[in-house]
Amino acid sequence: MSLTLFISYIISSVTSSTILTVIAVTGGMFILEDPTTILIGVLVADGQLSVTVALVSLYIGILLGDLGLYGLGYLASKHPRLARFIDHDAAVPFRTWLETRYVLTIFSVRFIPGLRLPTYTASGFFHESLSTFFVTAVGATFIWTTLLFYAFYWFGALTSGWLSWVRYGIAAFFILILFFAGRYNLRAKRPRKTEEST
Repeated sequence: MSLTLFISYIISSVTSSTILTVIAVTGGMFILEDPTTILIGVLVADGQLSVTVALVSLYIGILLGDLGLYGLGYLASKHPRLARFIDHDAAVPFRTWLETRYVLTIFSVRFIPGLRLPTYTASGFFHESLSTFFVTAVGATFIWTTLLFYAFYWFGALTSGWLSWVRYGIAAFFILILFFAGRYNLRAKRPRKTEEST
């Protein structure tokens, strides 16, 4: 949680400059995406940022991060030392599943904490269509980020008279829920090793 507070401090301290705000928010999105979106919603409600600057910064940060994950997977597929860490026999079913449901998968993992990194990286690794990936990611980003931003913008406006520790305590609780949901999803989707007796 100290990392979330650090991001909040950095963004709050540069709100007087539009360029620095965009850079700070974009950087925050690379580190902690949903918590940064939540913090920005509250900061806008407090009048520290404009809605336009906030949303543009959030969209830029998310889309750059998504393209970065795709690119990371693509580069890993081209680098023999990295590619050899993939168990190709185990990856075949996932690749087939991804190819048959590509748009739906790229779109839906935006709404499921913890699954974006492995799925978007796998898209690049398996050389799935970059244009399809980008268009689908843009659509999902517009919906999820806008909803999350406005939910906490509304929350910030509604609780503007509350003590700051109460407001940020509730926001921190929601961030913890997202964290544990992501952790659970990652563990649930991790391939289970079966012991075979010979």
